Amino acid sequence: MKKGIIYVVLSGLCFLIVNLIVKLFSGNLSLGQLELQSIPAHELVLSRSIVSFVISSIIIYRKGLPYFGVNKKWLIIRGIAGTLALTLFFMTIQNMPFAVAAVIQYLAPIFTMLFTFFLLGERIFSIQWLFVSLAFFGVCLISLQNYALDYLGDYFEPYWIGLGMLSASISGIAYTAIVKLKDTDEPISIVLYFPMISIPCMVLLCLFEFIMPVGIEWFLLLLVGVFTQFAQILLTKALHLGSSSVIIPFQYLGIVYALLVGYLVFDERLNMMVNLGVLFIFSGIIMNAYFRYKKAQKS
Repeated sequence: MKKGIIYVVLSGLCFLIVNLIVKLFSGNLSLGQLELQSIPAHELVLSRSIVSFVISSIIIYRKGLPYFGVNKKWLIIRGIAGTLALTLFFMTIQNMPFAVAAVIQYLAPIFTMLFTFFLLGERIFSIQWLFVSLAFFGVCLISLQNYALDYLGDYFEPYWIGLGMLSASISGIAYTAIVKLKDTDEPISIVLYFPMISIPCMVLLCLFEFIMPVGIEWFLLLLVGVFTQFAQILLTKALHLGSSSVIIPFQYLGIVYALLVGYLVFDERLNMMVNLGVLFIFSGIIMNAYFRYKKAQKS
């Protein structure tokens, strides 16, 4: 169990590195002497997908697994949902404060809970609806950030909050698909369907907008793919080594990472309303995760 917790913490750090690089590619930031071009989200998704496709294909070949999986319907749903969610998330992280974009994305487990309730009939306890309400109230506060009394801080259009919510909700669909697939397909087969679907879609978008990377940018794009793959493998191993109700709460350390990086690296100064919104979202997510953990201990 301890090894599983270590794996999930390392997974969160890998995702943090990916998000940090994506933010640097927004084009209006620099880290020390490092100044990068503004590379669109779909191009970043393409680079991540190519690396994931190569690594996943090699693993599937060596394990002798059926290349196209078993439950193709839900594999395709997972691939489409994952492609849309990641593209939208990369767009929001490039156009919103780093911490806020990351925190909103962590609403995905809340949406997963709702989708599994409506689609799979899984039970939601009454108190969990309170946690859901707290999280969404936090989003409402962030949406009102332009009307805060404390006008110091970064400002961003509510449009990007809407896209962030859409990304989190579509991620919920992807996670619901993974729940459906756990009894039929290997984790690596589920991972493979993301690049299988995203690569042709992102290549099409690159025909309309493409920025040629230069110098160190090629290396950073490679790191996006490599660290994403590491993150997925570590998270999968973590879930195989222990109960998900115990392991998953440690994934929310990513919220703390994002807040620290936003403040220390990108010098983000959020106004009062946004800070309150983040606090409500964080509280709703953590309390829901803790409730699931306690229920799992009793069962």
